[in-house]
Order: sequence, then C-alpha cells, then structure tokens
Amino acid sequence: MSLPEVDEEARALAVRRTVVVFLTLASLTGLGLAMGRVMAANGWSPPAILFLTLFLLSLPWTLLGFWNSVLGFVILRLVRDPVAFTNPALRATPEDSPIVASTAVCVAVRHEDVPTVFARLETMIQGILASGWATQFAFHVLSDSARPEVARAEEEAFAVLRARYCEPGFVNYRRREANIGFKAGNLHEFAERAIGRYDHMIVLDADSLMSAAAMLRLVRAMQANPRLGILQSLVVGHPSESAFTRIFQFGMRQSMRTQTVGSAWWQGPAGPYWGHNAIIRLQPFVAHCRLPVLAGKPPLGGHVLSHDQVEAAMMRAAGWDVRVIPDERESWEENPPSLPDFIKRDLRWCQGNMQYVKLFGLALKPMGRFQLINAIAMYLGAPFGVAMLAAGLAMAFWKGAQGPFPAHLAFELYFVMMAVGFAPRILGALDILLKGEARLYGGAARLIIGSLIDTLFSILLGPIMMVAQARFVVGLLFGKRVIWEAQNREGRQISYGEALKGLWPQLVFGAFLAAALVWIAPGALAWAAPTILPAVLAIPFARLSAGAVLGRFMARHGICAIPDEYARSATLARLAELRGADIAAPEEPVELAADTALVEGAE
Repeated sequence: MSLPEVDEEARALAVRRTVVVFLTLASLTGLGLAMGRVMAANGWSPPAILFLTLFLLSLPWTLLGFWNSVLGFVILRLVRDPVAFTNPALRATPEDSPIVASTAVCVAVRHEDVPTVFARLETMIQGILASGWATQFAFHVLSDSARPEVARAEEEAFAVLRARYCEPGFVNYRRREANIGFKAGNLHEFAERAIGRYDHMIVLDADSLMSAAAMLRLVRAMQANPRLGILQSLVVGHPSESAFTRIFQFGMRQSMRTQTVGSAWWQGPAGPYWGHNAIIRLQPFVAHCRLPVLAGKPPLGGHVLSHDQVEAAMMRAAGWDVRVIPDERESWEENPPSLPDFIKRDLRWCQGNMQYVKLFGLALKPMGRFQLINAIAMYLGAPFGVAMLAAGLAMAFWKGAQGPFPAHLAFELYFVMMAVGFAPRILGALDILLKGEARLYGGAARLIIGSLIDTLFSILLGPIMMVAQARFVVGLLFGKRVIWEAQNREGRQISYGEALKGLWPQLVFGAFLAAALVWIAPGALAWAAPTILPAVLAIPFARLSAGAVLGRFMARHGICAIPDEYARSATLARLAELRGADIAAPEEPVELAADTALVEGAE
C-alpha cells in the first residue's frame, strides 16, 4: 500500500473504532440501567451493588462479540467482496503471481501421535509438489519430544518420508533436547537459525492442515504487501465422527465468519494471530518478537505460554501489519473429541492468557494492549459469573426496602442477554441461508436442525465451562497450573469414573445452587434452570457426547455436518488415503455448484 492509501485507511479505522466504541458503550449503558432498575427493586444492599458491578465489568466483552457479529453480518450482506473490503492487502495480491519468496513450512510437535502428524505433513508435501512451486518451499518438523519412544518413532517416520522426497533440504527434522520456552521457544530458535535462508515461515500446529492453494495465497499476499508481518488464515474444524466435536465445530463454523469479518473491519492492521495456520515474515519476527521471561514462578511467571497474541502485539508495535483473512479457504485444525479434553485445552489457554497481566509494561500500541486485555477478560467472565450467582443468593438474606419487583423488565432483560449471547450463531446461520449456501450443510432443514442442536449444546456447555474456568482462575492464585503436553485428538469413550473425577465440581455446584434456591427463593428455580441443569447433567453429557455410537449416527445422517463432508477437497481426500481411514459421507449427498466459495481454492 502507498502512503496516501495508508493514511486513508488510518482515518477510516479511526472512524470505525469510534463506531464500535459508541455501540458498545451505548448498549452497555442501556443494559446497565435496566439491570440497575431490577436491582433497586429490593433496595441497594451491598450484594446488589456487587451484582451490578460484576455485571457491568463482564458485559463489555460480550457486547463486543455481539457487535462484531452484527457488523460482520451487515458487511457480508452488503459488500460484494467482504474479504478484500476488510483486508486491503488482498486487493494488492495477484491471484496467480509467481512465487519468488522462500518459505519454511514448520510443524511444531511434542509427544504427538506420530503416524497422524506425518500423514498430515505428507499430504501438504504432495500438494506443494503438485502446485509446481516446490522449489520455493521446505518442510520442517520441529520436535520438542522428550519421551524416547516418541522421539524414536519420529525419527523412523522422518527416515521413511526423507526416502520418498529426497531432494536436499526439502524435508527436514530437528529435535531439541530441552523444551525451553515451549512452542514459542521452539519456533524462535528455528527462526533465528533460518534468517537468510527463508523469507517467511508458515506456522502449523500438530493438528494443522492446509492445502497448497491456501499456502500459496499466504505467500503471494506477503510478496505483494511488504508491510505485512503476520497474515492469519481463518481456521475451521476438520470433519469428525465425535459427536462433541461435530456439534462444537458446526456452531463455530456459523459464528466465526461473521465475527471475524466484523472484527477485521475495525481492527485492520492490528488483527489477531492464533499461533498456527498463519504466515510470518522472518526478519521482523526475529528482530522484534522475542518473548520476555516473566518475573516470578509459574503458573503466572516464567516462560510465556500463550505466545501468539503477544507476538502479534509486538509485531504491530514495531510498525508491521498483522492481518486476518476472514474466509474459509482450506485451512483446518482438529478440535477436542470430548468434554474432558475440551476443558483441558481451554484451561491451558486460560493459564497462558492470565500471564498477560505481567506484560502491560511492554512498549505496545493501544490496540496491542487492548488485545491482551481482551484475552484476559475472556476468562474473568467465569469467576465474575459465579460471584454474581453468590451475590444473588446473598440478596435474598439481606433485609432492605421492599418495592414492587419489575418482573416484566427482568423477563425482557433475561431474553435480551440470551439473544446477545447467541447472536453470532444466529446471524451466521442466517447469512448462510440468505446466500443460498445451505446446500453446503445438507440443505436448509439440516442447517436449521443442526443450529437447534448447537443451541442446546451451547446452553449445556456454558455453565460447565464457567465452573471449570472459575475454579481454575482462583487456583492460579494458589499456584495451580496445567502441564502443557500433547492434546488427545482421537475419539474415545469416557467412563463414568473419568467423568466423575473431572466434573464433580460442576455436579456439586449445580446441586448446591438448586438446594439454596429451594430453601431461600424457590420462585427463582425456573430462571436458574439453564445454569443448574447443565451443571447437574455434566457427567452424562460428557459420556453421551463422547460416545462413538452417537457420533457415527450423526455422521451417517449428516447431522451437524460441515461443508467438507459434502464436498471433500483433494487435500482431505489425500489425507484420508494416507491415513487409511475416512469419515463416512452423509446420506443423500448434495449437488454443489462448481463456483462456490468452498471449492474455489481446491487443488
């Protein structure tokens, strides 16, 4: 982009950010006043003041997600090319320009399932070879595995791969003896050695998969836009037979596009980096994105765990752009196959994000600082929610002035907050229907049924995660932490013993809240049911959603199916062949138009 274009975008971004701030504050004020009227009905007791304070502190982040979705929905409906509109770098990128930059494709692993990782790697290798641009790429497995049996399996798998693709320097393997700095340390150590050999590196997690078309698009954008430091692709879930995974990623597929388009509209060159399925310009990354070692002991001290958003903020502070491409273009990941695995992954992120409280001393731009605050706020909502429930119970014991309770207003406020929370999914599904893309999900009926299932799933999942996050955030203050090891990525049956061991706090929480309300405010049981029932049912929910029988039934009948199940790309087909397994195609396959967005990037 030229300097006049940069200045024009800066002015536009200032207006857009003002609009977002105004919308968020206006809705916060309106909802806050409504909640204030409800709280004042029984007098301003200390519990009522605490409840309102916590409500106001947690609300901005929920409202921001709501307005991101609304703005994204409007852009998707009114703008001919929403992706280029929200990411000007793509307008300057020729779709078929020669690849002249050299790129390292880096897969960071530690104690992963070796055959699965190398099947994904070979899938991407074959795609790049077929593209005709293989001379500009090299693939690197960056291992931090310390277990002898895993290291040995990695070395054997690499030897087989190297024998198939024997061009010097094309396929590489390196294992560190010490896991210093975790994944971020692994990538930085490679980047420092790679300066001069490569211009860029595409960062992949062990469960990442990208088509050659998606990787070439990233490289071409970096070539055409020398201000770009990090370019993030929109990552979607890989087809799965796990019921838990299917429902979760079906809902994410609806909501992520509207939210990402909306946030990209006002974040501009200060966008997100999610740590994988993204391309990084090596020179500024090495020069400006070395993470500090935090003062104090773990869990909040030591090496930074959630490195991605910090690196993005540091890259932007050094004057480089960080942008996201808000469309689905053959960039995949695998989601956890069960509730216990999902909680474990989420708490890893929670621990990493809460470390950001020690990074406010970094010299960052305002948007970079906001991104860190936003990441922290994601996990403060859970303890705030539990504290609000406690304050609500305390209000029943507090004797104060009794006035007429505004039941009508409380009822309206309750459903407004439900609508705000579900708006991203609702607007995402509505956009799909209005664009005539329901056929990508098996038709309008299957899309609507899947959305209803996802709504119930979200209602069940919310309180379960609230208890898990609140308990963990409090535990962090006393030194509790999780071990950052490989995630379980394969579907499995959850025993009652395992479910009880991990979810007993939810069961106790739900039972206690129900008993307390029966004792002091039985009329509030109906209002609290969406919180109580999921907590009480957490154990059977974990069992049922992880079971193979339900997942296979859903896959066979196209329930919560994602587009990749109806129009399998060449990349996914190649991976299934290499792994010797496949997800069963749904019954009644849908005829797709050849020019749909889903298959535009197919090889």
